[in-house]
Amino acid sequence: MIDETTKLRQEDPESGHTEYIDDEEVDHQAYYNGLEKQTESSPVSRSRSVIWTGINIVSTVAIVFTNKTIFSDPSFRNCQITFAAYHFFVTFATLWLVSRSWIGFFQPKTTSVWQVLPLSIAMGVQVILQNLGLAYSSVVFHQLSRLLLTPFVAGLNYTLYGTKLSRSTILPLTLLFIGVGIVSYYDSLPKGDGKPTTSFWGVVFALAGVGASSIYTVWVPGYHQKLELDSMQLMFNQSPVSAGILLVSIPWMETLPTVSNVPAPMWSMVLLSGFLATLVNLSGVYIIDAAGPVSSSVVAQVKTCIIVSLGWVYCGHVVDHRSLVGIMISALGMALYLYIMATEQGKK
Repeated sequence: MIDETTKLRQEDPESGHTEYIDDEEVDHQAYYNGLEKQTESSPVSRSRSVIWTGINIVSTVAIVFTNKTIFSDPSFRNCQITFAAYHFFVTFATLWLVSRSWIGFFQPKTTSVWQVLPLSIAMGVQVILQNLGLAYSSVVFHQLSRLLLTPFVAGLNYTLYGTKLSRSTILPLTLLFIGVGIVSYYDSLPKGDGKPTTSFWGVVFALAGVGASSIYTVWVPGYHQKLELDSMQLMFNQSPVSAGILLVSIPWMETLPTVSNVPAPMWSMVLLSGFLATLVNLSGVYIIDAAGPVSSSVVAQVKTCIIVSLGWVYCGHVVDHRSLVGIMISALGMALYLYIMATEQGKK
């Protein structure tokens, strides 16, 4: 899966920092502010924005449970690299199609493979780790762990670029960490059938995926500035590179399932996952470009609430009340953080 949270990623790359590119400072907060101003000045149809937002929410929620079903099948449980390559290929094919003049969804612009290689590697790694996390953890924990992308990005910006967090954000981010920690602990305890819904490796993969996504999120604004590409143009260039890198590594790292051993309905799920990935990517890019990163972050939290709620039903067991407390603490922390960031943004 590509986390909606990508989208929102970021779903959402909602951070601002100063990065050094070719000895020139790039003010990423100005970049994001520019997106917001562009949003205000562009004659974007409100109904079109609502439609794309609805498509993004529905497709993101659907792909999480679709992928969870696929990875629960023994034939696909250890095929995360293959699956990620498949999604990248489908994404590139779709972007190529919609960039044709007779559709005109966006204007294609190409760059060299070497220029997007580091970003493509980061993109591939973070998707693989997300898939692994989803395969070895519950849907609820997997989705809540994605909320940690915000504090991880903030910490990475501080470490690499010296960007300081506002003191007012410390409490919300602390609540977010505490909430996710509570859920990860109680979700890893054995349930009625004696099995935990989230394994140790599920936690490791999920946190590693958040770390990899943070690196990718921090890098993206710099590539926009350096290569002068918008979101769709950048994805158009990096998705085939990511797919190619993963395809080369598949023979050394994975054993593909035997076609005859895979039930026919499961292949239908695989096709559905590719279709949903396309909708997630196209709608996610549109939301970030048209509505801005702040609005896209709010959409991301709506998706989290829906996925967590449906995740309880999907798990098929009574949710531990202590996990419920952790979920509420995480939601409170994220809501406070978004409110503080929106307030500070409005003062600038």
